[in-house]
Amino acid sequence: MTSTRTLQSQHIPRQRWLRIIPPILIACIISYMDRVNIAFAMPGGMDSELGISASMAGLAGGIFFIGYLFLQVPGGKIAVHGSGKRFIGWSLVAWAILSILTGLITNQYQLLALRFLLGVAEGGMLPVVLTMVSNWFPDAERGRANAIVIMFVPIAGIITAPLSGWLITVLDWRWLFIVEGLFSVAVLILWSLTVSDRPEEARWISEAEKQWLIRTLKEEQAAIAGKQVRNASLKLVLADKTIWQLIALNFFYQTGIYGYTLWLPSILKGLTHSSMGEVGLLAVLPFVAAMAGMFLFSSLSDRTGKRKLFVFLPLLGFSLCMFLSVTLQQHVWLSYLALIGCGFFLQSAAGVFWTIPARLFNAEMAGGARGVINALGNLGGFCGPYAVGVLITLYSKDAGVYCLAASLLLSAILALILPARCDNDEVHPTHQGVANKSTI
Repeated sequence: MTSTRTLQSQHIPRQRWLRIIPPILIACIISYMDRVNIAFAMPGGMDSELGISASMAGLAGGIFFIGYLFLQVPGGKIAVHGSGKRFIGWSLVAWAILSILTGLITNQYQLLALRFLLGVAEGGMLPVVLTMVSNWFPDAERGRANAIVIMFVPIAGIITAPLSGWLITVLDWRWLFIVEGLFSVAVLILWSLTVSDRPEEARWISEAEKQWLIRTLKEEQAAIAGKQVRNASLKLVLADKTIWQLIALNFFYQTGIYGYTLWLPSILKGLTHSSMGEVGLLAVLPFVAAMAGMFLFSSLSDRTGKRKLFVFLPLLGFSLCMFLSVTLQQHVWLSYLALIGCGFFLQSAAGVFWTIPARLFNAEMAGGARGVINALGNLGGFCGPYAVGVLITLYSKDAGVYCLAASLLLSAILALILPARCDNDEVHPTHQGVANKSTI
């Protein structure tokens, strides 16, 4: 039985990797560019022109995540019961408008309002796209599919860093927001022509691939339904202590991620005393390293079935490199290498982490669970940048970075004590066959 399934899976077309993943990835890249371009705008002239202090800069970077709360759970449910494609399409329209308006602001309060609204507009994106990925990729492929989608973080960093530095140098910080807002309009056209919500709705997919996907995903859900909560309400899901452990883990992780990401240009400028154009180039390497880390840890996790371990190790490495970036700052290039190390571990745990809800809940509840974990966990995206800004104002930049290292260490500890059911019980030959054949 197993060998027959393995043989069949090896001959299944994999057109979905080219028709589903790239447009989702590109849409996520645009969202992330809109989210973090403020990190370059601040040291690039926005702070001085608008009179923004370090603590206000941290608030402006973090308030995005307060708005980010509102559409998390609704977004996940819309993707399960309705159309994630339509949801993201309207989101792209909102991102374009809000980004362009940010380039026209005249004071810091307008900035805070627009950053909050951008958070609302982007809030449903991740649970929606992860649910769409779950609609198209079985468990044996899902770790790598999630990792490729979440690759939007380093790819966006690689694009945003030099582009932002160049735009600020050639034009100014206002054109940074206007130009990147226009990108959303172009991506909206691509999105509308490519993505389908589910295999049953796609006209471009072969019948063999469609039937294999429908059957395989249905079998996985039947297996989960036999072991897990059936027709559970969101209230019952929230009663599971593992959900709160995942929320706390994600909170401390996001504190580290966005504290690092939104302050990296300022840290690099202070460390190297470079121009914004040079800072933009220096900021590329950490995100190149992030791509390597994501592929490595997601592949190892898929091949071994170990989820907890390959969430724990990157978080521990991220914390250590964050600590070393401060302790080695008297040696500029060693400190910079530690910042590149931070980049290597930046998103390495993320693709693996987001496979866990699908193992704990049926499809009905997994979308809502992702939304809750992402919504409450992403409050760390508010706390990280804001805490660094406040600590810079009260103490020093070093204190802010040490705070991020401690947060990541807490996240690693929480990963280590996750329950055993987060891991695959065993890696079937089917999984090995798919893993070997579907790597892109």
